[in-house]
Amino acid sequence: MKPSMISKLEILYARYKKIELTLSNINQVSNKKKLRDLSKEYLKISKIVQYFINWKKYKKDIKATKKLLGDIEIGKMAEEEIKKLKFYKHSIEKKIKILLLPNDPYEGKSCFIEIRSATGGDEAAIFAGDLFRMYSRYSEINRWKIDIYNMNESEKGGFKEIIVKITGKEVCKKLKFESGGHRVQRVPETESQGRIHTSTCTVAIMPVLPESEEFKINSSDLKIDTFRSSGAGGQHVNTTDSAIRITHVPTGHVVECQDERSQHKNKAKALSILSARIHAAELAKKNAKNASMRKNLLGSGERSDRKRTYNFPQNRVTEHRINLTVYRLNEILDGKLDILINPMLEKYQVDIFSSSLKEKK
Repeated sequence: MKPSMISKLEILYARYKKIELTLSNINQVSNKKKLRDLSKEYLKISKIVQYFINWKKYKKDIKATKKLLGDIEIGKMAEEEIKKLKFYKHSIEKKIKILLLPNDPYEGKSCFIEIRSATGGDEAAIFAGDLFRMYSRYSEINRWKIDIYNMNESEKGGFKEIIVKITGKEVCKKLKFESGGHRVQRVPETESQGRIHTSTCTVAIMPVLPESEEFKINSSDLKIDTFRSSGAGGQHVNTTDSAIRITHVPTGHVVECQDERSQHKNKAKALSILSARIHAAELAKKNAKNASMRKNLLGSGERSDRKRTYNFPQNRVTEHRINLTVYRLNEILDGKLDILINPMLEKYQVDIFSSSLKEKK
């Protein structure tokens, strides 16, 4: 590693030891907010500090073992041992360099997830329902909270569109690569010939922004319509025009919300989704030059716009962006999404690391 990087790690190590000492004398910290902030910082840097401690140990061991190379009896054993130690040291260096990369500012935030049926009619809507259940189960596994903001159910089951807010730790970090076209290949229940049909849905992940970062929307740019709610929900859906449709005229974004009985609450929810959607579209434009990021938010929804394929006859899921195929479709649809998400995150980190090296050159 370069001296500048080692120097930075030494500073982190000194900071780590200082916080550790402070936290060990917890009675001396009267300010609860300060205690909480120190605990968060300690956890944040602990992983990289532990890697650095191990790196220094391997470096020391290599230096000590090199002294044995001239020994007639154990020289060859020392040479093999040095190869192993250098391999471990190099592996740790790569992990440290990745951890030192700047974090995505939205990784720790909650998100909106929007699932829409695209190509395939009723079968696409049914698949949208399957995707919603998959993300719901994944949220349960991660102890995240799900709130439905709007849904447009299909007559044959599933959803033409559903928008939910997922709240919890590192939601955006885990789900940010779910955006794009999801393709399903299976035999629909209505297919008498047993032929496999191909349908698609689009998924959009949009960070939930704090009020201070929300996209500022001028009221004059909005076209707001009210209409009567449809679907389940009780007698109120037939008696009140509580549903809201907001159109952002400059961009053409349209958001509907009818989940709440209150028109005021539906409007607030719709505005928060609209702000997140516009902000996400702006982010997509900025990231369009980066090959490791999605070039657009939703994709076209056509069969050719496939980021992931779910093949039911073969119990197979293929993540096309990293050429990963696994035969664990049932597990994935039951919420075990880390099978796909973890390799995606690793690939993303490696790509960002490689890009940073090219920029430095």
